[in-house]
Amino acid sequence: MTAAHVRHARPEDLDRVAELAAEHAAYEKAAPPPPDLAARLHRLLFGPTPARLRCLVAELPDTTLAGYATCAPELSTWSATEYLHMDCLYLTEGSRGHGLGPLLMAAIRAEARALGLAEIQWQTPTWNEGAIRFYDRLGATSKEKRRYSLPVD
Repeated sequence: MTAAHVRHARPEDLDRVAELAAEHAAYEKAAPPPPDLAARLHRLLFGPTPARLRCLVAELPDTTLAGYATCAPELSTWSATEYLHMDCLYLTEGSRGHGLGPLLMAAIRAEARALGLAEIQWQTPTWNEGAIRFYDRLGATSKEKRRYSLPVD
């Protein structure tokens, strides 16, 4: 897999990204994404308003997409700075352990640099020991928090 590379997603990738997102949700024991996820992502990534969301894909030499990462700039009140929030990073089970994770993280870091942002933040489930080991090997530090969600209506 050494010839694999990471690139920005293109419109024609979004059906596969939606499939990967569904695998990701199942892996994290979360509700599945909406059936029209590819169309929603298309609006966020390629719609008429400037895109805040970025989507990177890990492409194998045979052009198969083996994973993805998404990120968007966010604000921190406490430091009064912007940072890059990595919302998702997912690789198919057979693609893990072959160097694609570091390639995706390097691409996320490059996105942050291109935006003039000095930090990347993300979260992972506490039970995801493989991801935690991977992020620790990168030199990332963690903070214990619990994530909440509240519907508006």
